[in-house]
Amino acid sequence: MTSHQAVADKNISSEHSSEDAVGSRDDHFVKGHLPEERSMPIPVRTVPFVLVHLIPLLAVFTDVSLFDWALCFSLYFIRMFFVTAGYHRYFSHRTFKTSRIFQFLLAFCAETSAQKGALWWAAHHRTHHKHSDTPRDPHSMKIYGFWYSHLGWILGPDYDDTEYKLIPDLVKYPELRWLDKYFLIPPIALGFLVFVLGGWVNSGSFTFEGIVTHGWSTLLIGFFLSTVILYHGTFSINSLMHKFGKPRYDTGDESRNSWWLAILTLGEGWHNNHHYYQSAARQGFFWWEVDISYYVIRLLGALGLVWDIREVPHHVQYSEKKTLSAS
Repeated sequence: MTSHQAVADKNISSEHSSEDAVGSRDDHFVKGHLPEERSMPIPVRTVPFVLVHLIPLLAVFTDVSLFDWALCFSLYFIRMFFVTAGYHRYFSHRTFKTSRIFQFLLAFCAETSAQKGALWWAAHHRTHHKHSDTPRDPHSMKIYGFWYSHLGWILGPDYDDTEYKLIPDLVKYPELRWLDKYFLIPPIALGFLVFVLGGWVNSGSFTFEGIVTHGWSTLLIGFFLSTVILYHGTFSINSLMHKFGKPRYDTGDESRNSWWLAILTLGEGWHNNHHYYQSAARQGFFWWEVDISYYVIRLLGALGLVWDIREVPHHVQYSEKKTLSAS
C-alpha cells in the first residue's frame, strides 16, 4: 500500500468488535418485554416523503424518453450499491478499509439516496443489530408491525438524532460530520445534474433553452422515481426480511434469506446470513447466493481503492448452528 493511501480507520473500534462473534446481539433483553412506546409520524417528515412519491406522477405532462427510463434503472442500482456497500457494509460494519478520500466519496454517493447521513445511518443500524427484534430495535417488524418497521420509525421523531457515542470510529472525521449535518446536499446536487443531463440528451443541444425545456421528464423519472423505488428497496430489508423468506442459521431473531430480494438489493436479501455473521463484506455466503455488491467490492479491491476485505470464515459458513428448516 502506498503512503498516500492514508487508511481511514486502521482498527475497528473495540466497542463494536463484538460483531466478530457469530450472531452477536443484545440477548439479555427478554423477548417477552412489552414494546416501547413509539411516536407517530409527524407532518414535517411525512409531507415531504409523500410529496417525493407524488412528484413522479407529473411526468404524464411531459414527453418521457427512453433515456429517462434507462437513467431511472441505472440510478436505482448505482445508488443501491452505495447504500449497501457504503452505508451498510463499510460505515455500519467496517467490513473493509479504504482511504480517507474514498471514504468521503462513499458517504457522498450513498447520501444521494436521500436516506439521511452516513453517520446517522450507521449509528441506527448498529443499534438494530445490538437489539435485533427486541423492544429496543428501531424497526422490528415482529414487535412493531410492518408499517412501522418499513416507514414509521423514519417518519417519527424518535430516531431523528445521530448518536455519536455509537460511532466513535466515524465521528472523528470532520468531513463526515459535515456531510451528515448537510445530508440534503448530495441528493440536491444529483437532482440538478440529472436535470441538466436529461435536458442535454433529450434536446440534443447543451443550451439553456434545451435543458429547461427537456430536462423535466428526466428529473421526474430519472431522479425522483428511482429515489422512491430505492427507498422501498432499502426499507424492505428492515421489514420483509424479518418476516418472509427462509432462515439458514439460528440468530435469535427473525432475520430471513430471500434470493429474489437479494437480486433487487444487490445482495442484501441474504439477511439471515448477515445477522449470523456481520463482519464479512460478503452476505451471500455460498457461490450460488448472488451478491453483486460484494463482487463490486472485490473489483474495487483489485483496483487498490479498498483493501483488507473481510471474508466469511469456513467454520461460519458450515456452522452447525442452523435452524431446523435449514438442516
